[in-house]
This record gives sequence, C-alpha cells and structure tokens, in this order.
Amino acid sequence: MMTPAIMTIDALLARKVPPLVAILRGIQPGEALAIGAALVDAGVRLIEVPLNSPDPFASIALLQAEFGGNALIGAGTVLDLAAVEQLAATGARLMVTPNTNPAVIARGVELGLEPMPGFLTPTEAFAGLAAGARRIKLFPATAQGLSYIKALREVLPKSCGVWAVGGVSAENARAWIEAGAEGVAAGGSIYKPGMTAFEVSDRARALVAALA
Repeated sequence: MMTPAIMTIDALLARKVPPLVAILRGIQPGEALAIGAALVDAGVRLIEVPLNSPDPFASIALLQAEFGGNALIGAGTVLDLAAVEQLAATGARLMVTPNTNPAVIARGVELGLEPMPGFLTPTEAFAGLAAGARRIKLFPATAQGLSYIKALREVLPKSCGVWAVGGVSAENARAWIEAGAEGVAAGGSIYKPGMTAFEVSDRARALVAALA
C-alpha cells in the first residue's frame, strides 16, 4: 500500500528545509531506495525522477512508498496527459515539466499534483501561472544568468515561486536564491548514473550546506 502523499512544497519550506530538488535522471529502480535514503539523510526533501529514466514510474512508486511521508516525491520531464495520470497513480505529487503545456499543468492541478512547469520567457511564465501553476522553473537557468531572474522578479507576481534549474551546483546555489529564486534543482551536480549512495550523500550535503 502506498504511503499517502502528505508533503507539500509550502509545508516543507515552512519547516525551513533546503529549497532543493534532487533530479535523479537515469536512476534505475534497483538503486532508487539507497539513493533516496542518502538524499533524505542529507536533508533533501524534494526528489524528482525524470521520465526519460529507465522504468521511471517503478522508481517513483518505490520512493513514494518509502519516503512519501517525509519528502515530496515526483516526476520530471512530464510531457503529456498520460504521464500525468500515471504519476498521480503512484501517490507522488511533484510534477516537473521542461515546457509550458497548459493542458498538462491544468490536469496536474485537477489531480492534486504540484506542477512546476519549465519556462524561459516571460510569456511562458505567465502562461504556466494562468494554467494553475504556483511555481515555475527557469530552464536552463545558467544560460540566462542571475541578472535575468532579477529582471523577471520585477514583473512576476510576488506569490509566484521561481526555481532555477540547469547548471546549479554547491558553488552557485546560494547566488540563485539571493538573486530572487525561491529554490533550485540540481541534476548532474548531485546524481549521475553509476554514482554510489556515498557519493550522492557527499554531493547532497554540500548543496544543503550551501543553501543553509
């Protein structure tokens, strides 16, 4: 039986947990629990498995069952309505997309998921918010730079959380928050296929420390 998904981003941030999503692109179900444990032990409370990973929904279901009471688990690279439905069926609630698809966002909201659609331009940002998202991810963030997010914050609603994704590391994570991001997401700087749980733990702790 799946652990009920009781975590929300609002609840996690209210608890002062690091505003950090760990992106586990390429993870396999057989290593999901060990990597998940390493992340949770390091203080990470938001975990994303991109859907272009091997058997991603199996990994998401395992992570949700084991850690869903203490962390917000979900999927990344969610591109269509079928994927939204499959994600909701796992009990996980975080739904991250690389683009701004109003139908995908709206369906996620209907199913009680927390969408974090990807955007690059102000037009895409406002389209994501209009579809029901409360948080959006700037991707690729490093291609635009810190000044870009500062400029965006001048026109976006104060209630909108912007998360920086793409090129985030322990060396620059804090700078994104200081520039106006609500949070960040890290992929290759926290996990790559083949890494051990010990390696992931070290990288996760460095990022958590940088955001403290």
